[in-house]
Amino acid sequence: MTERIFLGGGIPPVTPPAAPSGQPERTRPGEAAAQPDFRSVLDQATRSIRLSAHAAERLRQSGRPLSPAEVEKVGEAVDRAAAKGARESLILLRDLALVVSIPNRTVITAVAGERMKENVFTQIDSAVIVS
Repeated sequence: MTERIFLGGGIPPVTPPAAPSGQPERTRPGEAAAQPDFRSVLDQATRSIRLSAHAAERLRQSGRPLSPAEVEKVGEAVDRAAAKGARESLILLRDLALVVSIPNRTVITAVAGERMKENVFTQIDSAVIVS
């Protein structure tokens, strides 16, 4: 079924493209949605973490990428730090130290392996140790 959308102002109606095969068509009001609701999508998007260009470069240089499981653990650590009111946290993950802006959910910098020894981390207000 195709739906026509009128844009008004003398602009002719536009017919939206059909949903690609294997994907459900849009639902009308009152119909059950086949896709996650907006709140679920928003919650998932706000739970993710981002890497600053600097942190991404440091991880690349060290040859120490974050695995999907580690990204999930860092996200959980950010959630715990946010619950305590933290703003800038040091997250220690085995052989990796991450300084994270908690409100922005952004890894600001990363220090891996031997470079962590005898390093001083400044401008943080909390630390989370992830096992």
